[in-house]
Amino acid sequence: MNLSDLQADVLRISDIYAAEHGIERSGDWALLKVQEELGELTAEHLRMSGRARGAADAGKLGDEAADVLGMLLIYCDRAGIDIEQAMRRKWLHWLEETA
Repeated sequence: MNLSDLQADVLRISDIYAAEHGIERSGDWALLKVQEELGELTAEHLRMSGRARGAADAGKLGDEAADVLGMLLIYCDRAGIDIEQAMRRKWLHWLEETA
């Protein structure tokens, strides 16, 4: 799986989900959803580390991380961000400099 293919799949799934549930995805919707999903990941992290009520669930932690990534990919698409290019520019150049 590569990032472009993953992003395309996530965008298709988001379109289907929004249509089925009548969700209006206005301009700031994707960014607000990134924040919402990050909050859910944080809550699960707190449960896993014993700092919040409720049963910890490692599978749910992974699911919440997947939600954050999925919504970030949607946000990037809507904001016109080429996330692969941004990752090369911001992060991956460090590997080239040490080679």
